Amino acid sequence: FSGAIKGLMALGFNLGSQRISLGLVIISAGILYGSFLASWIVQKLLMDQVLAKRRVETGVRVSIARLVHYVLIFIGFVVALLALGFEFTKLTIILSALGVGIGFGLQGVVNNFVSGLILLFERPVRVGDFIELGGKWAEIKNIGLRATIVQTFDQADVIIPNADLVTNQVVNWTLSNRLVRVVIPVGVAYGSDVPLVIEKLMACARKNSKIAKTPEPHVLFLSFGESSLDFELRVWVPHAEERLTVKSELHQEIDRSFRQAKIEIAFPQRDLHLRSLDESINLQAAETAK
Repeated sequence: FSGAIKGLMALGFNLGSQRISLGLVIISAGILYGSFLASWIVQKLLMDQVLAKRRVETGVRVSIARLVHYVLIFIGFVVALLALGFEFTKLTIILSALGVGIGFGLQGVVNNFVSGLILLFERPVRVGDFIELGGKWAEIKNIGLRATIVQTFDQADVIIPNADLVTNQVVNWTLSNRLVRVVIPVGVAYGSDVPLVIEKLMACARKNSKIAKTPEPHVLFLSFGESSLDFELRVWVPHAEERLTVKSELHQEIDRSFRQAKIEIAFPQRDLHLRSLDESINLQAAETAK
């Protein structure tokens, strides 16, 4: 029985001067599987034990775990080739030829891979960050080998090539902190009590618990508009993902407060001046007046 197994393992083919047997293929496959298993275990230990205990933020933990994963898989791939019997010098030549082929045929893939490494090292965007994408906000969910997955507030997953995040302009609202400013424009009718308007707007801002105390809310009287006195209420929100909720709550509170104070929110108005009218219309108006 052992002889049959040895004979089966000896089966193979020649690749140039190199003999590739079934046994060597199984050993190489085992090495690759072991590298994936070791990568998974090391990532798990780093994420849940070492880095978590040091209170390293989530984005940094993911970046380090990914880099360790790539290194271990590459080492496993090289060791697997050596286990097949390839000499190191020949392996260097093969990798060089592979690099040339990739350079010509897979430029986009390599570009995205290198861009992914840049994202992991420089970290202009991190998992959990909020970026602006096509005028919409989206959250970074995963930074992968080739592409980054973001999720919009509509729960749509968008796959972005890593090269686009490196070469194009990206608005990251939470890179340095999660504090964002919310601006509420308000127009009131001419004749309104300006100090009272400012007082009510500030009261609305101070009443909302989601608004930051520092920097303080601020009200500006911006201009005399065509149909209104134009104000802006500017507040800061500590958590970027709550900015739309805060805006909605402020709109409701401003409307309620202005109704109680009898402050009229302006709407467009136009004065119509008639220079001349048809004579028949003038006569008809005069008869109606009589």
